[in-house]
Amino acid sequence: MTPLAQLLIEIMDIESVSGNEKELADWVEQRLSAFSHLTLHRDGDAIVARTDLGRAERVVIAGHLDTVPVAENLPAKLLHDDDDPDGDLVWGRGAVDMKGGVAVMLTLAEELSEPTRDITWIFYDNEEVESTKNGLGRLANNVPELIQGDFAILMEPTSALIEGGCQGTIRVDIETKGTAAHSARAWMGHNAIHDLAPILKVLAEYQPQDIEVDGLLYREGLNATGITGGMASNVIPPSASVHVNYRYAPDKSSVEALTKLQEWFDDYQLQVADVSPAARPGLDLPLAKEFVDAIGEAPRPKYGWTDVARFSELGIPAVNYGPGNPSLAHRDDEACRVSELDACAAGLRRWLNPERGDQA
Repeated sequence: MTPLAQLLIEIMDIESVSGNEKELADWVEQRLSAFSHLTLHRDGDAIVARTDLGRAERVVIAGHLDTVPVAENLPAKLLHDDDDPDGDLVWGRGAVDMKGGVAVMLTLAEELSEPTRDITWIFYDNEEVESTKNGLGRLANNVPELIQGDFAILMEPTSALIEGGCQGTIRVDIETKGTAAHSARAWMGHNAIHDLAPILKVLAEYQPQDIEVDGLLYREGLNATGITGGMASNVIPPSASVHVNYRYAPDKSSVEALTKLQEWFDDYQLQVADVSPAARPGLDLPLAKEFVDAIGEAPRPKYGWTDVARFSELGIPAVNYGPGNPSLAHRDDEACRVSELDACAAGLRRWLNPERGDQA
């Protein structure tokens, strides 16, 4: 078993479902407090550890400590994929999302006492629950100066490949109003469900847009994700609504995306359920280009929303980069390849301390 796999199992076995991160946060803080090259700050169950070497650039590397609820998938186990000679896997809750990334962060935070850039390591709580509880957002409000940097990496699972920025997302409800009547005398009422037809036509005829941002091609999406209406099987429905989700590329602000959404449905009032901003990857920056070169693989766009958008709001370009196949996140059979743990650590090491190469 490699040291990273062993550390990951140790981290996973400290159960930290959202809201219950204190034990793991205490453990991380105690480990990092032994290293004189790090200055620590704690905010609730979030830990910020910083080097202050006077480097010309500062990199922020962040990962969340919490997981979704356990589903009889702890304690963690080391498994072997018989179809792959290099197929050792760490199995259990949090292996992918995202204690594999936390294990890499912790290893390098302790190891890299003389990195080529100053580093801010952020271990935070409550990422898997509602945004108002998010530890990274709380840090941005309470101590914004401690999480500033020139470039940020979020250790979300990406199979150890760079995924730049993220899509933004807007969810709205569009409601139609009718008049109730007995369905045997339908002409005495007005059917609100039928009035959804023009809205559904716009959605059905929408052609996904491919938009290039910093060399990455993001595909947008506009979809109905829910529909409600009707009182009873013999009543003409007096109201109906469709829930619409717009996933937009990071070439737009939230305001611009909402304006575009209103243009598609200009005859209707949009009831905004939530808005999450997109994030530009900043891959045109020299610092980001050096990171891409160190990883040695072409970056991909991030489909979906992640906390890189919080960094983007602070004016910090950010990418996702971490071990683990994201399609396994939150599954009961969640498992992370040991080879991806090692590859992820080696890539960051090449970038942050080239003299050490891939050697831990």
